[in-house]
Amino acid sequence: MTPVMTKMEKAVKLSVSDLIAERDLAQADLELIFGLAERVKASPGSYARALAGRQLALIFEKPSLRTRVAFEVGMTSLGGFAVFLDHQKPRLGERESIQDLARNLERWVDGIAARTFAHAAVVELAEHASIPVINALTDLNHPCQALSDFFTLREKLGSLEGLRLAYVGDGNNICHSLMVTGAKLGVSVSVATPAGFEPKPEFVEDAKAAAQESGAALRVLRDPVEAVTGAHAVYTDVWTSMGQEYSSHLRAQLFAPYQVTEDLMAAADPSAVFMHCLPARRGQEVAAPIVDSPRSIVFDQAENRLHVQKALLILLLKNGRA
Repeated sequence: MTPVMTKMEKAVKLSVSDLIAERDLAQADLELIFGLAERVKASPGSYARALAGRQLALIFEKPSLRTRVAFEVGMTSLGGFAVFLDHQKPRLGERESIQDLARNLERWVDGIAARTFAHAAVVELAEHASIPVINALTDLNHPCQALSDFFTLREKLGSLEGLRLAYVGDGNNICHSLMVTGAKLGVSVSVATPAGFEPKPEFVEDAKAAAQESGAALRVLRDPVEAVTGAHAVYTDVWTSMGQEYSSHLRAQLFAPYQVTEDLMAAADPSAVFMHCLPARRGQEVAAPIVDSPRSIVFDQAENRLHVQKALLILLLKNGRA
C-alpha cells in the first residue's frame, strides 16, 4: 500500500501565506522546507495525493525550463494540476490589470506561481489574490532557486554549519537571493562584482542583518580571488540576464576577469564544489570543463528544484491562505 502524508505533516504550516521574498522566511520556515523536501525526494509515492484536486496557475513573462517543468511535474506528481499562462506578449498588466487578473484566478485555482520582470507585479498579485502566490523569479530575486541551492549544499556536504560560499559575477537577482538566504542559514557569503554591478543596497542590508543574527559573515568585494579563497562552494551566473541583452557586449568586456576558471577554483577549498543556476554560457562566465567536471553540482541543483518546489507547493497550497 502506498504510504501517505502523516497527520503531523498535514498540520505544519509556514509562517507566511505567500513566498515573495527570502527576507519573509523565518529560520524555522527554512528548516521546514528542507525537511519536507528531503522526505519528498526520498519517498515521492508517499505524497502522490498530497495536492489531489488542487490547481496551480503559472504566469510567466520570461522563458523557463527548470522553474516551469519543476512546477508542472511537481503539481502532477502531487495529484494536482498546473495551467500555464504565457505572458511574454502581452506583458502582465497590459491586457488586464493585475488586480483583476488576481481576482479572477482566485475563483478558479488554488495558487499562483509568477515569473515576472517587475518584482512589484508579484507583490501586487499577492495583495489582491486570496490564494497563495509564489515568486518564481523577478528582476530582484529568485527564492525558489536559492532554497534549492542551499538544500543541495546541505545534501552534498552534510551540513551548512561553517560553510563559506563565494559568488562571482553580476550582483543580480540570484546574488540577492543567495546573500539573504545564506545569511539566514548561517552561511558566510562573499560576493565579487565589477564596479557598478554590485548587489542592491537593500539586499546587502537585509543579508547583513540576518548574518548578525546567525553568526555568518557577508562581504561585497571587487577581487574574485579574494572572494573565492577558502570557499566551500563557488557560484556564478550569466553575465547578461533576460531583458539586459542590449548591454551584452559591454558586459562581456567588464566581466571577463570574473570568469570562473581552473585557476580561480584553485583558490577555493580543495574540496569546493562549483554551482550555477543554469542556463550556463560555457566559455563566458565559466570555463567549459568546470561545468562538466566532478566538482560541478549544477545538475543536482536543477534536480532539487523539483523536490524543493514540491515541498513549497505542499506547505502553501494544502491549507491555502492563513
